[in-house]
Amino acid sequence: MGARFGAVSASAGEGRVLPRPMRRVVRFVVSLCSGRVAIPAHAGKLSLAGFYSAVALCGIVVGGHGPAVVQAVTTGAGFAVEDIHVSGNEHTSEIDILQLLGLDGSTSLLGLDIASARAALAGLPWVESAEVRKVYPRAVEVVLRERQAYGIWQHGTELSLIEKSGSVIAPLRDNKYSSLPLFVGRDAETAAAAVEADFSKFPQIASRVKAFVRIAGRRWDIHLDNGVVVKLPEEGIAVALEKLSRLDAEEQLLSRDITAVDLRLPDRTAIQLTPEAQARRLVKLEERRKMLKKAGVNI
Repeated sequence: MGARFGAVSASAGEGRVLPRPMRRVVRFVVSLCSGRVAIPAHAGKLSLAGFYSAVALCGIVVGGHGPAVVQAVTTGAGFAVEDIHVSGNEHTSEIDILQLLGLDGSTSLLGLDIASARAALAGLPWVESAEVRKVYPRAVEVVLRERQAYGIWQHGTELSLIEKSGSVIAPLRDNKYSSLPLFVGRDAETAAAAVEADFSKFPQIASRVKAFVRIAGRRWDIHLDNGVVVKLPEEGIAVALEKLSRLDAEEQLLSRDITAVDLRLPDRTAIQLTPEAQARRLVKLEERRKMLKKAGVNI
């Protein structure tokens, strides 16, 4: 017996000893192959289903179909967007908002990208900023802040609505904004903001202005409702308008037969008559000359 124990010890000493975790694995595999471990009845089916699910999930991710699958699943689960509440949209159509966000009745609320929706709405002509909120389980709330039209800018043959800052909002398409002031010429849109401050103290003149025409990017000519053109100086506009207001109040200057009033020089005012008024003036001057000549006055 001592000889047998010695032989076993010698053979064990000559063999390699597996690490403890590997020994457990080997013992489990041996037991599984020998039938000592019982396998659940549906283990094979579950394993096969898990394998196919993993392959399908991998294909969805690699193929880039994840968002579409998520949307389809969540829509079927009752998270389809059915209501949209829009506020602050005086000029922006709700139809444009729905089309831009892709809300067609099958869009999933969970799959809606708020950041992308907000950025898309901010790109609309009238939208200054937009807020988009999810209201679970089936609604979206959109709050818009729209830009304010300050005037109409004519550049060449094109007409555009502009903000007070001079930024172009959109092309002018109808007469809805005909009451807004008209700014004409190069750089007129960027200089338009100063007009309000200059004319605020002279509402009786401002109400008669039909167009502000920018001259050489330095000064304004204003066209009044009766066709009279007032040439304003590059600087000291308030002083020139005060003089014009006084002349109109005292002598009804703007109601006379004139075509232009030149206020560009601070020490003088030049007035251009209409052709008819000029002809009448020449006739009167000729009559006066003849009358003085008959009276023996040398002129």
